[in-house]
Amino acid sequence: MRFSGEVKMPARAEQGKKGQVGSLRHVFAYLRPYRQAVIGAFLALIVTSSTVLAFGGGLRYLVDQAFSAQPHPELIDHSFIFILAGIFVLAAATYSRYYLVSWIGEKMIADIRRDVYGWLVGMDVAFFEVSRTGDLVSRLMTDTTLLQTVIGSSISVALRNALMMGGGLVMMFIMSPSLSIYIVLMVPLVVVPIIMLGREVRKLSRETQERTADVSAHAEETIASIRTIQALALEAQEQERFQKSVGALLDTALTRIRKRAMLIALVIALVLGAICAVLWLGSRHVMSGELTSGQLSAFLFYAMLVASGTGAISEVVGDLQRAAGATERLMELKQLVPAITAPEHPVPVPASLAQPLTFKNVRFEYPSRPGIAALEGVSFTVRPGETVALVGPSGAGKSTVMQLLLRFYDVQSGTIRIGETPIPQFDPAEWRGRIGLVPQDPVIFSTTAFENIRYGRPDADEATIREAARKAEALEFIEALPDGFGTYLGEKGVRLSGGQRQRIAIARALVRNPGLLLLDEATSALDSENERKVQAALEELMKGRTTLVIAHRLSTVQNADRILVLDGGRIVAEGTHNELLQTSELYQKLAKRQFEKA
Repeated sequence: MRFSGEVKMPARAEQGKKGQVGSLRHVFAYLRPYRQAVIGAFLALIVTSSTVLAFGGGLRYLVDQAFSAQPHPELIDHSFIFILAGIFVLAAATYSRYYLVSWIGEKMIADIRRDVYGWLVGMDVAFFEVSRTGDLVSRLMTDTTLLQTVIGSSISVALRNALMMGGGLVMMFIMSPSLSIYIVLMVPLVVVPIIMLGREVRKLSRETQERTADVSAHAEETIASIRTIQALALEAQEQERFQKSVGALLDTALTRIRKRAMLIALVIALVLGAICAVLWLGSRHVMSGELTSGQLSAFLFYAMLVASGTGAISEVVGDLQRAAGATERLMELKQLVPAITAPEHPVPVPASLAQPLTFKNVRFEYPSRPGIAALEGVSFTVRPGETVALVGPSGAGKSTVMQLLLRFYDVQSGTIRIGETPIPQFDPAEWRGRIGLVPQDPVIFSTTAFENIRYGRPDADEATIREAARKAEALEFIEALPDGFGTYLGEKGVRLSGGQRQRIAIARALVRNPGLLLLDEATSALDSENERKVQAALEELMKGRTTLVIAHRLSTVQNADRILVLDGGRIVAEGTHNELLQTSELYQKLAKRQFEKA
C-alpha cells in the first residue's frame, strides 16, 4: 500500500472496535525471539491447572475419610499434607507463569512500539499533513497497551481456564454422568445473561475511555495555549467547555458503574443459584447412594471450575476481538509506504555541494490542497556559493521552495537538480544531512541547551557546540542560565525568549556545517542589536556555501547576491535590491512596507 497523500485514519471512537481474531497472527510473529520463555510459561500453566484439578481429588478423599464410620486421623493428616504441598506447588508455578507471561508481554509490546514508531517517523511529511496526531499517538500507545493486556494476561487466562474446564468436565463425567448432564445444560442459562450484560459494560468502558481522552485532549490544548487564552480573557469560557467534557465523562462513568453493579448482582444470583441447584440434586444422589459425600464435594469443586472458566473465557473472547481490531490498525501503518523513499541504487551526494542548484519548470500542489498550484512553472539557478533571497507576499510559495529542497515532497512536474543530478536520485537522509535549516519558528526540544544545539550533529563535541553558540551570539545568554549548557529549556523552549530560541536554532545549523543553507526569516525574532550580531555570524557561515533566504528583513535582502520575487506561486521578477527597486512594482511595495516598519 503506497501512501498517495490521502489516508483515512480511524477516529478515536473506533479505537475499541472489534476485528477478526485471525489478525492476531501478526502479533504472534513477535513471539519468535522468546520461544524458550513461551515454552516455560506453557509448562507452568500446565502445572497450575493440573494442581488445581488435583485439589478436587484431595477434597474428595478428605471428606470421605472425615465423615466415614471409622475415620483414620493419620489419613486425614496425610490429606492435609498433600493439599499443603499442592498449595506450595501452585504458588511457585503461578509465580513462574505470571512472571514469564508478563515478561513476554512487555518485551513484545516494546518491540511493537519500536516498530510502529519506526514506521511513523519514516513516513513523509505529506502523510502527517492529512493525519491526526492524536490518532497516531493513540495507535502507538493505546492500541499497543490493549495488546499488552491481551498478551500479558488474557491469553494466559484463557488457556488456564480452558485446561481446567476440560479437566473439570472429564472429572465430573467420571464421577456422575447424569449429574454432569444437568450441569452442562445449566451452564448456558448462567453464562449467556452474564455475557450479554458484560458486553454492555465493556461498551461503556470504551466510551468512558473516549470521554477521558476528550478531557485530556481539552486540558492539553488549553495548557499549551494558556498565553493566548489569558490574553483574550477566555478563562471562563474554557472552564465552561472543560466542565461540559467532565460532565459527559461523569454521565458515562455513572452509567457504567450502574451496569457493572447489576452485572455483579447477576453473577452472584445466577452462580450461587446454580450451585444451590447442584447441591440439591447432588444431595439426593448422596441419599440414594449414587455418590459419596466426598464425590459430591469434589463434583461441586469441578462444577465451579467449569462455570468460572466459561465466564472467564467469554470475557477473554471480547478482549481478543478488540485486540484484533487494534492489530489491524497497527498493521495498516506497516502497510503504508512513504511517498518519499530512497531509490534502490542512490547516487552519492556531492561532498561540498559546490554545483549549481537548479529549479526547472517546477509545478507543485500540496496533497491537502489538490488542484491548487503552490508553485507553477518556477525556474531559476543558484550558483555555488551564491546567496539568493526569496521575497513576496504571504502564500507566494517561498516556504514551498524550501520544503521541496528538503524533499519533504516531490514535484508534480519539472525537476530540481544539484549539478546534473535530480535530487530524487539521492538518499533523502543523506541529502538532508548536507542541508542546514533555520526556520522562522524554531523547534526547541524538551532537553538541555547543549542537546538542543547538538541535535544538528549528534557526534559534535563540547568545543564544537560552544563555538557554534558563540558564532550564533548565544554563548552569553546560555552561560547565564542556572546550569549553563546543562540547563533544561522547558517544553518547546518555554524558558527562552523568541530571540533566544532563534539563536539556539542558528547554532544548531552552524554545528551542522552544511553545504546548502536554508534561512527561513532566520532573524525575524531578533531585536536590531542581536540581528546585527547574528547576521554577521550568518554571513561568515554563508561564505563558500549556497544559501537560500526567505527574507523580510531589509538587511538580508540588501546583502543577497540576487533576489527572486514570487507572487501566486510564480517568479515575477529577479535582480539585485537596487535593480528591483527600479523594475518591479511588487518589490517596490514590499520594500516600502519594510522600510516603513524599520
